[in-house]
Amino acid sequence: MRYNTLGGTGLLVSEICLGTMTFGGRGFWTNIGTLDQTVADSIVAKALDAGVNFIDTADVYSEGLSEEITGKAMVNSGRKRSDIVLATKALGLVGQGVNDRGASRGHIMDAVKASLKRLGTDYIDLYQIHGLDQVTPIEETMRALEDLVRQGHVRYVGVSNWSAWTIMKALGIADRHGWTRPVTLQAYYTIAGRDLEREIAPLLEAEKLGLMVWSPLAGGLLSGKYDREGNGPEGSRRASFDFPPVNKDRAFDCIDVMREIAEARGVSVARIALAWVLHQRFVMSVIIGAKTTEQLDDNLAATGIKLTAEELARLDKVSALPPEYPGWMIERQSANRLPAAQS
Repeated sequence: MRYNTLGGTGLLVSEICLGTMTFGGRGFWTNIGTLDQTVADSIVAKALDAGVNFIDTADVYSEGLSEEITGKAMVNSGRKRSDIVLATKALGLVGQGVNDRGASRGHIMDAVKASLKRLGTDYIDLYQIHGLDQVTPIEETMRALEDLVRQGHVRYVGVSNWSAWTIMKALGIADRHGWTRPVTLQAYYTIAGRDLEREIAPLLEAEKLGLMVWSPLAGGLLSGKYDREGNGPEGSRRASFDFPPVNKDRAFDCIDVMREIAEARGVSVARIALAWVLHQRFVMSVIIGAKTTEQLDDNLAATGIKLTAEELARLDKVSALPPEYPGWMIERQSANRLPAAQS
């Protein structure tokens, strides 16, 4: 297991982050997973034994039950609280009230207290805003996060599913006021969904934010267990919850190449899909969720795969993004400029 800094901080987190969205199974979230405390305990313990020190959850997962199970599993593991970097998120609907959602100061202050209680801890290592609240001013959200850090409830802050310009605006607001900067972005990224490479990845590298990748197997589609007609294992997640959206033709073109590489190496297609993401220089940590310890073992094994230059070139070619403006114009106009500067 390798470790990377949490964005531009000095805190080290494992390249694999254990996601607990499969814990609980309440309401809508039964589509994702229904793991009880006993199974969750075994998965958390096995992940920690493998060197994982990073766990991610959210207040909306299983309507709060995921946080409760995660907190108990951490205690049951016998590990010191300081050995685990715990991340959770707030934004989604957690009650019947009109303000039981969003990124307003009012909701954030209520949400963090509820998460701390469910998790059974007195601090959260990384507190993330789960999405972009288009109602609340970003400045209000950033001030609330700054206050949580000052109060000791939260140690670092991050965002999830934000666009490049809104991330940059949040960074600018934080810098102007001397407030705590977001240090991470949690975002969707796979070999079949490389969209964030256009604007977000360059921003992350320039501003030293760490990328936490969610759904690196595109909801299981890139596991190699589905055919082009969408047929897969009985009871699979995609059968009941076809998310995230994926260009299926491009995805299966990628799977065809990954399957050849996987068969040559004697490993699963899922391992190759995860290994490709882990090879990307701007990726800090890849979030994996598991329903069984066997699935967890297979995903963890991706950290041991070193793709060759030839394999990476094949995968990059089949998964390449189509040209898009202004990227193609910037590349064209930089053709003569960059070589001159580098020489």
